[in-house]
Amino acid sequence: MKPNLILLLLVLSLIPNLFGQEGNQSLLKSIRSFGVLPENSPEMNKVNLQKAIDWATSSGAALFVEPSADPYSIGSGIILKKNVSLIGVNSPVPRGTKHPMKEQPVGSVLAVRDALSPFITVESATQIKGIQFWYPDQVLNEPSKVIAYPPTIQVSQISSTEGVTLTDLTFYGEYISMDFNAAPQHPCELILFQNCYGYPLGGEFIRIDYCYDIPRILHCHVNPAIQREIGRSYSRQLIDAVVAKQKFSYAINHTDNAQLIDLFTFGSFGGILLGPATYGQLTNFSFDCVSVGIHKYGDNSKNRNWMIAQGSIIANTGVRIEDVHPFLIEGKGHCSISNVEAFSGGNGALTNFGNSWDYMTILGNEKCSVSMFGCRMRDYKAAMPITIVNPNAIVQVIGCLDKNEVPFSIPGETRNMP
Repeated sequence: MKPNLILLLLVLSLIPNLFGQEGNQSLLKSIRSFGVLPENSPEMNKVNLQKAIDWATSSGAALFVEPSADPYSIGSGIILKKNVSLIGVNSPVPRGTKHPMKEQPVGSVLAVRDALSPFITVESATQIKGIQFWYPDQVLNEPSKVIAYPPTIQVSQISSTEGVTLTDLTFYGEYISMDFNAAPQHPCELILFQNCYGYPLGGEFIRIDYCYDIPRILHCHVNPAIQREIGRSYSRQLIDAVVAKQKFSYAINHTDNAQLIDLFTFGSFGGILLGPATYGQLTNFSFDCVSVGIHKYGDNSKNRNWMIAQGSIIANTGVRIEDVHPFLIEGKGHCSISNVEAFSGGNGALTNFGNSWDYMTILGNEKCSVSMFGCRMRDYKAAMPITIVNPNAIVQVIGCLDKNEVPFSIPGETRNMP
């Protein structure tokens, strides 16, 4: 027998155990075998899914969310205990999967049917992959009727959490997607967010606080068109209401060496908040139709430094155009910016000015520093692209262009430009 044929037969012989059809020692066990079924009530499925997780925690087993034409309705308050993986079949689906006869997603779909608790709280060494989270009762058009659901995924508040992987996830109708604001006495570490898509109606997609030892946010996308394929698009007034909440799609606080690559948001108040006690790198990003693209703080001059590169910001929405800025800088520390383009224009999806006020405003009175290279600054209303309110700011600008496509430079001394 040929070696390749022998290998194929060996793999085929392992498939029953892999998907939990033989015995309790399988590598991947279906949640259906624990009584989690599309036809069950949310309360029954919550109890049965928790039983499955309780079973898996001692062995580090993975639970398989079998694809289904109808979602699994589940009550909130699930605890994903240590060592457990919850795995579905879906890659992220940025416009939604679609049932052929109904306005609902298909595949590995968990439908959240109450607003009592965070849907899933994660502990250490856990994984959620390939799942769609759907809130079928969420409204699409009327801001006053939006259901303020607790976070879909939340870090444990009663123990330190180390090592969580969240990848290939899609969210429909959530209010806050992923809440990793840990308690100060129970910080988290080594959290990975990758290939996640949604549009939180509370304005916050990923928020992190008290997370040490390199959190990573990679290839994540926030967009109100997330349910377009399902036929459940959000209205203009609802998108305006999300902007009015003045939240950032991504927020980083009390965090060491954050690594942020390929982030996108559309129709939010803010792109990303880089809090006072943070440092790290942000590269390859696009923040579209926001009031503030990047708001960078700093609480000391040693390691409150951010390196920001290769991105675009379209800041054009909000209450007053004077408050619309691609960049806001304040506090101590340094910010290095290279090849970040800001431009603006109109967009029918939300109310907007079609312009920003400036490219950057630097606030406060503590010594801070900003260096810029290779940035194109367009479509702002102010006379100058950079507004320096802070008299102690040190700003150096080289090789950049203003709204008239004229070279704009600041040689490096402290400047106070109205």
